[in-house]
Amino acid sequence: MASVLQTLTQQWNNLIEAGDVRTNQLPYVREPTVVIWSTLAYLIVVAVGPYMMRNREPLEVRKLLILYNFLCVGLSGWMMWEYVATTFLNPDFNLLYEPITPTDTSPNTVRLLNVHWWYFASKMFEFTDTLFFIVRKKNNQISFLHVYHHATMALITWGMLKFVPGPTTYIGPLCNCFIHTVMYLYYLLSAFGPQMQPYLWWKRYLTRMQLIQFVVVFAFCVHLIVLGVQGPLLFFSWVKLTYMITMMVLFGNFYIQAYRKSAKKVE
Repeated sequence: MASVLQTLTQQWNNLIEAGDVRTNQLPYVREPTVVIWSTLAYLIVVAVGPYMMRNREPLEVRKLLILYNFLCVGLSGWMMWEYVATTFLNPDFNLLYEPITPTDTSPNTVRLLNVHWWYFASKMFEFTDTLFFIVRKKNNQISFLHVYHHATMALITWGMLKFVPGPTTYIGPLCNCFIHTVMYLYYLLSAFGPQMQPYLWWKRYLTRMQLIQFVVVFAFCVHLIVLGVQGPLLFFSWVKLTYMITMMVLFGNFYIQAYRKSAKKVE
């Protein structure tokens, strides 16, 4: 038993010491404690929250919901701009493969690493999505897809920030920030009430954009693998590739259930 504990302790210490020396200095990155406990707390709230609300009236949180979605639009839009500015608008940046150089502390690279940290932090902040569903008793929206996506994104984003941050892994966060800017704008407008529904006809196109996002990230991961990357980058390329397959399957099924079948019923 003692040897097992000693081995686990050694593995934990190795995990802490490993990773990119630049991002290891950022808050909550060196150790996975915060992201693990935050994700566990999220799953516990998802499990017990609806039960605690079962005999209560839905809370009126419209103003708070508007503020939350407004902040998410602003944060997602700002992060998208930071990713674009440090990659697409940087003439020295190789969009197809910019290697990770742990000794690179140039202003553009530091800016890219910093926005990657904010992207990681946003994934835990977005746990609040589900809390709003719970207190408003919108339990039908707390689907397996919703919970799976929120919980796994926090963990995967932490791993990528610690081990393969910035240059080579920019495409997924950039695409996701664009999608979330549009998505939270939709939520923001819908929070104003039923009178906004005639102007929200584009919801189905949001799901299509999400599916396109998954295909783009999947293709980029394939590109990196074919390119012959090694080490942590190869590992996370396979992780993201596999994850994108699950997202395409789950979101594809959601799209079929929500739009294709409903369209047939209308006909």
